[in-house]
Amino acid sequence: MSGARKGKVSVIGAGFYGSTTALRLAEYDIFETVVLTDIVDGKPEGIALDMNQSRPIEGFETIVIGQTTTPDGEGYDAIAGSDVVVITAGLPRKPGMSRMDLIETNAKIVRGVAENVAKQAPDTVVIVVSNPLDEMTALAQLATGFPKNRVLGQAGMLDTARFSNFVATELRVPVGAVRTLTLGSHGDTMVPVPSQCTVTVAGQERALTELLSAQAIDELVIRTRNGGAEIVALLKTGSAYFAPSAAAARMARAVAEDSGAVMPVCAWVDGEYGISGVYLGVEAELGATGVRRVVETKLTTAELAALHEAAEAVRAKQADVADL
Repeated sequence: MSGARKGKVSVIGAGFYGSTTALRLAEYDIFETVVLTDIVDGKPEGIALDMNQSRPIEGFETIVIGQTTTPDGEGYDAIAGSDVVVITAGLPRKPGMSRMDLIETNAKIVRGVAENVAKQAPDTVVIVVSNPLDEMTALAQLATGFPKNRVLGQAGMLDTARFSNFVATELRVPVGAVRTLTLGSHGDTMVPVPSQCTVTVAGQERALTELLSAQAIDELVIRTRNGGAEIVALLKTGSAYFAPSAAAARMARAVAEDSGAVMPVCAWVDGEYGISGVYLGVEAELGATGVRRVVETKLTTAELAALHEAAEAVRAKQADVADL
């Protein structure tokens, strides 16, 4: 089976999000190596050692390498040759904080990381998960200088999963029976798309609008939009990482396997939906080059208007990060 494992994927930041993402990637057992880095001396090495000791129990052969890094770039040579780099570095939200409250602090961190990634892994595909997501994705592209298709953000996968979970719980059906979609920004202008949501009942696919009232759907949409804040308020000392890491790992796998899987992600939009020149949550086909193409989904007039509104809100903020 060793021949089936190939390539390297690196995760920058060994907090709960980063370390959980690294473990998920390792447990896929498709990579030769997973690299985990952090600026806290010894932390990534210790976590990697712990993960490697779980290999005999969980039955995976992928080797996890931990590497302490410094802001001036020391240690980043460990990520050289990576097929995919997942950037989780940055501060998490605290109760009462919005994602935008993190913008200046995390912009400095993400810019530094992105510049070091560009030096050591100039051919990699970058997946950004640091908040505020849409703005940090735009900043990472500017800082790396990579083609826009090779820098994308993780948001839509997570928001869609939250929406699906809430629908499944409300209707008391398996999550596998639910298909939902969210577009737009990872924040206040998130655009859940009820018109594209279906639920399979007794072997028949039915529109969500047939099964729930408009008010019930609106309530689930609002809960989805506030999904991260709800978890932050409950945890009090951190933010979500189990579902977000699952989303980031799936995206990294799609890129590494050149699968062509279509997923909702934060991607550069250049004419699709009548929108141009902005990173935005859309469905995209992923492969070895990152985003192969943006996939346009049929939207209602109201949903399309909301997507345009989200694009303009995000565009203004993304213009601001260029100087951070």
